[in-house]
Amino acid sequence: MMSDWFEIENHDQILSPALLFYPERIRRNIQEMIRIAGSAERLRPHVKTYKCREIVKMQMNAGITRFKCSTLAEAAMLGRCKAPDVLIAYPLSGPNQSALLQLIKQFPETTFSTLVDHPEQAAQWKSILEEPLRVYIDLDVGMHRTGIKPELADELVDLLMEDPFSLAGFHAYDGHIRDKDPKQRKASVERSFLAAKRLIQPFKESTTFIAGGSITFPIHAVTPGRELSPGTTLLWDRGYGESFPDLDFDIAATLLTRVISKPGAGLICMDLGYKAVASEMKHHAPVHFPQLLNAEVAGHSEEHLVLKTPDASNLRPGDLLYGFPWHICPTVAMHARAGIVNSRNVTEFWEIASRHRMYTPDLS
Repeated sequence: MMSDWFEIENHDQILSPALLFYPERIRRNIQEMIRIAGSAERLRPHVKTYKCREIVKMQMNAGITRFKCSTLAEAAMLGRCKAPDVLIAYPLSGPNQSALLQLIKQFPETTFSTLVDHPEQAAQWKSILEEPLRVYIDLDVGMHRTGIKPELADELVDLLMEDPFSLAGFHAYDGHIRDKDPKQRKASVERSFLAAKRLIQPFKESTTFIAGGSITFPIHAVTPGRELSPGTTLLWDRGYGESFPDLDFDIAATLLTRVISKPGAGLICMDLGYKAVASEMKHHAPVHFPQLLNAEVAGHSEEHLVLKTPDASNLRPGDLLYGFPWHICPTVAMHARAGIVNSRNVTEFWEIASRHRMYTPDLS
């Protein structure tokens, strides 16, 4: 008798390695996001984690109308879903700017906006714009990746208050805040956002402030008027689940893998190498197997994952295991499609539609 929620019955029909999604658990995560936010209207989830149309539509069916993305391919996918409001949360330059303008024409039912964090970007946009462009100012609140420091943003604010721009608001991602203790996490958020709060105060009635990611959006939720943008919450993963147990989300994606070899005593080799699971987290195993005791990574390369485990003697080539990725976002991008598990069977496949980096605009 099966005892684990992730196991499937028709595994003999599924090639490995395979990415599996569990829709009932995804729906439960969507409802938890809405519960924390207080309403679906306050959410602007990021699509980077799952990159597929079906999960976008699940959220739209739950009342979510605003979305965030990082690539033009993701933006096009959202346009095809007729998502009403899409923010490309990534500063665009060069031909990427022209490609966004083509997207705006291609998907008139979607309102697109993008981030600006430097006066030179504003000048580049101004040189090509024929119609007003909806923009948000990206603020650096400590991530030091993109964004302008709030105390240096006055000139940029003035530039984007003029034609041909439509200043929709401000955006800040605080992914650097990873305190495991919820009280310390809240204190870190409050410190990081002091300068940003001062900057946006005069614009509170006329603009929107998009703040927070999967870990911090519950903290921002208690401040009225903030739009919230979790992302990993849709599928969750081992890394967030272990690091932030106070956040009540379910792992909703697994990797189905098989033993392909037994290279030595206590060792098994799985078909789950670099090309199937993200491996950038150097201090953690890339994937956790709840069916194995005390498994350690002995080697990871190409299409191979070698584990050292006391359970090796009980396993044979062909035996099946299910893994929880430590970091689900880049793992999903390695798969062309996901098997969808309903009632313990894979019943269909969803295309990971925007995993491709290249968005090809119409050059005619």
